[in-house]
Parts: sequence; structure tokens; C-alpha cells
Amino acid sequence: MSWYGTAIKTLGFPTIELFVKAGSDGESIGNCPFSQRLFMILWLKGVIFNVTTVDLKRKPADLQDLAPGTNPPFVTFNGEVKVDVNKIEEFLEENLTPPRYPRLAAKHPEANTAGIDVFAKFSAYIKNTRKDINDALEKAFLKSLRRLDDFLRTPLSEEIDADASGDLPESSRSFLDGPNLTLADCNLLPKLHILKVVAKKYRGFEIPAEMTGIWRYLNCAYQREEFIRTCPAEREIEFAYLDVAKRIK
Repeated sequence: MSWYGTAIKTLGFPTIELFVKAGSDGESIGNCPFSQRLFMILWLKGVIFNVTTVDLKRKPADLQDLAPGTNPPFVTFNGEVKVDVNKIEEFLEENLTPPRYPRLAAKHPEANTAGIDVFAKFSAYIKNTRKDINDALEKAFLKSLRRLDDFLRTPLSEEIDADASGDLPESSRSFLDGPNLTLADCNLLPKLHILKVVAKKYRGFEIPAEMTGIWRYLNCAYQREEFIRTCPAEREIEFAYLDVAKRIK
């Protein structure tokens, strides 16, 4: 029996396998924020699980039988196939519960909608080919980033001293909901990292240095194994956008 099988049997963990998009070499982790989202959730839950990268150009027949018509990411949980990222997230949060597994839901509802439009604004900007609307799309992208930055710099209720006078202090929290990674971060961070890499590579655009909330957020993520070990290499992200990022004409 493998160490994985032994651990499952000995510790009583559920049998979980995560299937994610493979990179350009067919084996490494590919560019897919949804795959990384689930990868991060399982890592944060502290459960033992297997990860299988799926080469979409040569999808094995057994995987086609396992989840017909479905591309990664998807999960098998005690042999049952789970598809749809949002439903998988909900299922894992409902079934991997305390005291054995941590709750990952954000305590502050506003954390779940922070940066909700950033990736859509980025996508419109990076896919555009028309010079006459490029500035407007870049401004809309910047505006969405600024809203996220404002949220990250505004203190949460527990960071405010009710007895203190004067202006509110700037937040010093690491993540959207406080000091700990939550489901909200698992959703946003992979997308934020992608847009940072792609915008710089194909548009020479960098997140402004004065957006200190966003930079603090990203730098905190880069210190966490749950993020960096589940993240595709930058070359994979750049390769994925090679034909997506359009030249301005």
C-alpha cells in the first residue's frame, strides 16, 4: 500500500483527488485560476489529497470516462466525482469541518466581493486591439484596482480602536478578511497574480506602487506555501496568454 493509502486508512481521511489543468509540458501545473483555487482550499483544509495534472491535448480515456465532457478542475471525493468549482468549494466547506478541519469562510461578507470586477476589467483591457479605446479600458482597469486597494487599506472593524480619536489608521492586515487566508483569497489571489504577470509582459503595465494595499496583499501571499506551491510558473501564465493578449493596432 502506498504512503497515501496508508495515511488515508490510518488517519481516517476521506479519499480525495484533485484534477487540474496541466502546463505546456503536459505534466506541470498549468495556468488556471480555478484549479489553483481548489488546490489552495484543500491545502488550507489540511487534508491529505492527490493531485493529477491533465493534459487537455491528450486527455486520457479513463479520465474521459470519469468525468465525460468535463475539463479540469474537478474532484473525486470518496470515489464520487464533483464538478463546478463553486459547488466543489461549497461541498468541501460543508464536509471538511471543525474540529478536524478549519472553517475557511470569510467572517466579513464584504471580503467575498472585494475585487469582484478586477479580472473582468483586466480581460477587456488585455484582449483589446483598438488603439482608440485602449486608454479608456486601462482607466477602467485601474479604477477597479483602486477600489480593491481602498478596501485593503481600510481597516476592518477589529482593527479599529473605539476609544482612539482622530483619523482611522490604515489597515495592516495580510489578507482580505484579516490575518488568515479564506475562501475569498483562494478565489481572488490566483486571478490577481495572473493579471500582474500578464499585464506587465504584454502591455508593460504594472500595478502602481502607490497601491500599497494590493502590494502588501500580494507580498503576504508570496510568503505562504499554500499560494506559491499551488501557483503555475510565470512562463506558463505568459504562454497561456500568448494568443489571448492582443496587439494594439
